[in-house]
Amino acid sequence: MSRNTSESSEEREPGGPVSVVDGVPTAGASSEVAPGGRRMALDVHGRLRGMILSGELPPGSALLQAEMARKLGVSRTPMREAFRLLQEEGLIDARPDQRARVRAVDPEDLDGVYGARIMLEALAVTTTAKTLTAADLDRMSELLERMKALADEEKPDEWYAAHREFHGVATQAVGAQLRRSLSSYAEHSERYIRLAQLGVPGSRARAHKEHEALLEALKANDEAEAAKVVSGHLARTALSVLADVAPEYEPVTTRSALRIVGGGQA
Repeated sequence: MSRNTSESSEEREPGGPVSVVDGVPTAGASSEVAPGGRRMALDVHGRLRGMILSGELPPGSALLQAEMARKLGVSRTPMREAFRLLQEEGLIDARPDQRARVRAVDPEDLDGVYGARIMLEALAVTTTAKTLTAADLDRMSELLERMKALADEEKPDEWYAAHREFHGVATQAVGAQLRRSLSSYAEHSERYIRLAQLGVPGSRARAHKEHEALLEALKANDEAEAAKVVSGHLARTALSVLADVAPEYEPVTTRSALRIVGGGQA
């Protein structure tokens, strides 16, 4: 039996044949997954997503379905669904008859994500500023100290968890729908934060000062200053990464959002 025939046989679903290219269903393939299989696919998706965002699977890396399934100790069925979800998120490219790869940094995507984050997070900290309790502010102070310690100890995954919580407290007063949008954009932009910290010396130290400035503005109930600080903080990350990976790209969306939030100053 030839290699192609063998692989085709291995990729069949109970309901019939499925056409697969490196673990991603092509047109006409069924995307239905049983409930148990769906849970497994989401778990595999989360693990692969973390590997991409952390840089363990850097931009341009080839992704072979069979190889990744063996590495993670799962079958090809949840791996195929995980690849499909990653492709929908824009984290991988998988075209017919081509090997799936981790997407390179897309300047337009980065610009759009950070433009949206600037607008939404500025709105969220403005809404939250006057609602924070002493306990909330104490928790933010604790998280800030924890982030500094984790940065010194070179524990990036724990640093990012504390970083997410810090921003979460600063924006907690908004409704559930906006919180979901903020969370989604924050997760999507995490790979760009990692790139900024890897490619721009002193980036993490500067971010710490910006977090301190945000906390001080929130302690003072200064919602305008909080919006200004958080928008500048987000814009700096976007502009730093773009300057490093795509210096010819003009970040119109990021600069426009910064100008709107800053009252005309970009």
